[in-house]
Amino acid sequence: MSDSTRNDSGQNFDSSRTIVNYLSELTSKLKLDRVILAILAVGAVWLVADRPAALNGFGFLGENLVQLLPFLAVSVLLAAYLKASGADRLIARAFSGNMVQAVFMAAAFGAMSPFCSCGVIPLIAALLASGVPLAPVMAFWLASPIMDPEMFVLTAAVIGTEFAAVKTVAAFGMGLLGGVTVMALDRGGALKDPLAGVVSTCGAGAVTSGEKPQWKFWTEEKRRSAFAGESKSASFFLGKWMALAFLLEAVMLAYVPMQQVGIWLGEAGTLAIPAAAVIGVPAYMNGYAAIPLTSGLMEMGLTPAAALTFMVAGGVTSIPAAIAVKALVKLPVFALYIVIALAGSVSAGLLYGLAG
Repeated sequence: MSDSTRNDSGQNFDSSRTIVNYLSELTSKLKLDRVILAILAVGAVWLVADRPAALNGFGFLGENLVQLLPFLAVSVLLAAYLKASGADRLIARAFSGNMVQAVFMAAAFGAMSPFCSCGVIPLIAALLASGVPLAPVMAFWLASPIMDPEMFVLTAAVIGTEFAAVKTVAAFGMGLLGGVTVMALDRGGALKDPLAGVVSTCGAGAVTSGEKPQWKFWTEEKRRSAFAGESKSASFFLGKWMALAFLLEAVMLAYVPMQQVGIWLGEAGTLAIPAAAVIGVPAYMNGYAAIPLTSGLMEMGLTPAAALTFMVAGGVTSIPAAIAVKALVKLPVFALYIVIALAGSVSAGLLYGLAG
């Protein structure tokens, strides 16, 4: 390496370190949110280190936030409505009866719901905070991002109807696996109070306990205030974490050669299915962008079974989804979420391979 190259690298490192130190001091003085600080720090360091790639990454960040905005808006407003109207208590009672039946219903609803892995977060927070047991919530949580009606149509058009149908069944199976696993572990009380303290107020219960739900919540000032407050807090919480997640994903995609990954997976043989599950965590973007990506990987030689594993694992454990989940729940619940997602996706791929 030449002296000029070493000097340039050293200057970039010093500049990046100076920017990080400056932002750290600024956040202490202004009491900035640490997640926002992380976004500013990563973006600033990336700009100094590789300006062209950083500008492309910022475009990726903005594009994904715009695409995700309608789904986040629906889920945030729905969660705020549940709180303001008091309907969250009705849902809690509905899912607190026969647990096996509740898990089955939650998995089936999740497999057909239109919520993505990030957009479902406000609903999950509202359900957990209102007292819904973790087992049916986990079932819905795991099944929801894997498939929805629009995704089914697009998957069938690009990859094939059989693949779309199998992916739907895998979504339902993933939900059942998560719900049953939580039921077995929760008997010992190991998974009580799953929400992290920092977001324990997100989606909190009804405005006043003991009252009947008020579906027209806007007729009461306290309920209107609750709706506005919940919408604001949930939007800020999700917005900052999603921005950080997509920024980190942009950094990863800028330096990971996906074409080479596809070729390697196609040549991995029996290791393709577990490898697809692991690679799906950082490489997966969102359910819709993953359809042409997966189709391209299959053209490079990826088997349908490994492709199913990639889409199922990625849908649940992608970088944005994982970061949002980690911010919402305590570490044991987050770890269980990841383990079930990886085990379930590998099982789905193996079963699909055997059936084929």
